[in-house]
Formats: sequence, C-alpha cells, structure tokens
Amino acid sequence: MTTATMIDEPGGKVPVVAETDLVVVGGGPAGISAAVAGARNGLNVLLLERYAYLGGLASGGMVLVLDDMSNGPEMTVRGICAELIDRMTTMGLCVTPPEKDWISDTAKFQQWARWGVYDFHSHQKPQPICYASAFDPDGFKRASNDMIAEAGVNLRLHSWFSRAIVEDGTIKGVICESKSGRQAVLGKTVIDATGDLDVAASAGAAFSRGSFIVTTVFRLGGIDTEAAERFEYQEPEAFAVVDREAKRIMGGSWERWWLKTPLPGIVWCNCPHMGGLDGISVEDLTHADFRGRERIAELVAYVREKIPGFENAFVVDVAPQVGVRTSRLLEGEYVMTKEDVANRRHFRDSVARGRDYYYPYRSLLPKEVKQMLVAGRHYSSTAAAQRISREIPPCMAMGEAAGVAAALAMKAGVTVDRVDVAELQRVLRAQGADPGDRPAANANVQIAAE
Repeated sequence: MTTATMIDEPGGKVPVVAETDLVVVGGGPAGISAAVAGARNGLNVLLLERYAYLGGLASGGMVLVLDDMSNGPEMTVRGICAELIDRMTTMGLCVTPPEKDWISDTAKFQQWARWGVYDFHSHQKPQPICYASAFDPDGFKRASNDMIAEAGVNLRLHSWFSRAIVEDGTIKGVICESKSGRQAVLGKTVIDATGDLDVAASAGAAFSRGSFIVTTVFRLGGIDTEAAERFEYQEPEAFAVVDREAKRIMGGSWERWWLKTPLPGIVWCNCPHMGGLDGISVEDLTHADFRGRERIAELVAYVREKIPGFENAFVVDVAPQVGVRTSRLLEGEYVMTKEDVANRRHFRDSVARGRDYYYPYRSLLPKEVKQMLVAGRHYSSTAAAQRISREIPPCMAMGEAAGVAAALAMKAGVTVDRVDVAELQRVLRAQGADPGDRPAANANVQIAAE
C-alpha cells in the first residue's frame, strides 16, 4: 500500500505511482528474466520499459539468434532463457537444430549455417552446429508478454528512466518520464537492466566507458533463400566476389551478413556496422540511424542485381533500436577481465554461465550503492572482457540470478550484498537454471582466488 504521495525534486514534486518489493528497470532479455524470477519467488515486482514492447535488443534491436549457450555438447544456459525458446518454438517462431546435428560435418553446416546456429568461436572446419536458436522478433515479444503476465509482474511500458532516488547510499526507487508526466516508483530492491547502466550511474555507482561497433539491423523480404544458398555453395568464386562487395557497401559485417528467420522469404541482416560512435550520445545515435539507412538502400540496389534469389528483395523493416553493444560498464565488487573469460576462470560465487565462462555474483553488485543489482551487458567487467561475454542468453541468466537473489535477500532479511550465494546457486539449479556452480568437465578451469 502506498504511504508516500510525493517525492521532493528541484522544480516541483513527483507523484509516487507504486511501491513494491522489486523494481526492475529495463524490459530487455535480462530485465524480463529478473522480473519473472523475482515474481516466481514471491516478490511483488514492477518492471519499467521505455519502449512499447518487451525484448530490448532481442526484439527491438532484432538480434535474432540466441547463442553462447552451449559448450560443445553441454547446454550452459537453461532456465528462463530455455523456457522462452520453448514457448517461441511452440508458436512456430523459433528454429533450433536437433541435438543429433550438433556436429562438425559439411552437409550439416550447409544445412544450418544460414540460420546462424553454429559455433563461430570454433577453429574446426567446418564449424560445428550447436545449441542455438533463430527466432522471430514478434515471437520474442509475445513469449515475453505471456511470461510476465503469468508471473503477475506489474508492467509499465512507455516509461523512460530519468533518475535514481538514493538516500544515505541506498537506492529507494526511480523516477521516470512518461506521457502521464514524471512519476516515481519506490522499491526495496532495484535491478538495473538498462544495458547502459543508466540507473546505477545515476545512483552514484562507479563505472568505466567502453565502445564498439553499433548496427542498424534490418530485415529483407522476397528472398529465395534456396537459390541464394545454391549460388553460395555451387559457385563459390563468384559468390566470394559479390559477398565481398556487399560487405564493402555496408562498411563491415559479420562473416554471414544475412541469415534465415522462421518466416519464409524473410532474412535478417546484422549490419551495417559503424565504428567510432558513442552508444549513449544522442548525436551519434541519430547519425547511426541516418547513415545506416543510406547504406541499407545502397546494398539492396546492389544485391537485387547481383545475388540469385535476391532479385525481388525489399526492406521489411529496420530495427527501431540501434544495436549498441557497449557503453557504460559497472565497476563493481569484482571486475571481470578478458583473462577470466578467455581462460574459462571459475568462481566459487558463480551464479550464471555463458558458453564456457562464468559470472561471479560480485560482478552484479555495485560497491557504492546498497540494495541494487546489475544484470545485462553492462555488468562489472573490462571492455575487453565484455566484448566476448555479452550475448543475450547469458545476460538472461544474469537477470534470473539477480531476480532470485532479490527474493532470497528479502526472505532472509538481509541486504542483497549479503545473500547466501550457496543457497542462491541451489535455488537457481532447482528451478532449472545453471548457475555455474559446477565447472564444466571439458573446461580448462582455474579456481579464482577470493
């Protein structure tokens, strides 16, 4: 029940629209997982999202492959992420290769490569197919909506975070902007799942800055993918020439600039890449949108003429969110390094996993702000570490861990930095997640000194 009615702020007062156990700011993959996990574990949860939909860069940014969730034959990301994949699959809007195809084989590679579901880290040739999923962005939104509603989360879309409310070093809630004006939401715990560390930075947490390429992802329709794949594999020299020019037009892309989606004739293009831009600069983001569309138009004109199967290509849509990979990074209780990730370093307080790397609970905790957790690509790490450990599924695993941690803290009557991590690991595993408490048998594990 709301007891306070207004929050003092320079220039006026802000109405309190809700008081709750847990406030999650950011409805992307990490925020969805955090909110669902918290609610399923008994908390009253409110989720704030600035856009008109859930899913963040998975749906609004149209990053339409879920990867970095297996270590060879071993599934390393399970829990809420795997549940969401199952739900999208039931809708017919997600494609995952069967386990029997998780091998290095030329025929299997040609069958699955254009879905993006292969181990692009592997040095094997051909690269092995692995546990990964290609999905439709609206399927991600629908599955997320269902999970949030079933968990009883209080969802407030169209709510843009403005500033943190902090008293004596403890976060008490947040203020957001909306069509209804400025509004305050109070909570006993706050999870920053914004991707850019907006809440923690506003609250006074230490952070570093990183930058990497940004992308205006888009989809093309009218594509005969079978004809395009025949060209790729039956005329490799001609394909290489055309593919190289397409990538030049875009200014850079991943190895495969177009991939299949569950919708027939629709492909997605994780490009064009643009470097030297700041993901939290209004000017740079505006530039990326304009320049990206120019490159897309030039590319479409070229591929219609040069690539079999693309003769009737048309732009279906351009992602409403610019694909920002790195901006602010928390400097928390533990800062993960590139060596931690590359050497598959195991931590006793691991609460989430990626492909073959582990996230310690301390990497979710700001040092300066109490009752706050951070989950997502802005977790506590160096820029070099984050670049190779920021994929969507492990971010969802971080969110799930943060949501359960908030619930355990409230049940035990302790602050979130005092949660019993062994109990957190036990609960996560019991609920179907893999917290990484058991090092992978095939990993070169180094036990981290505390």
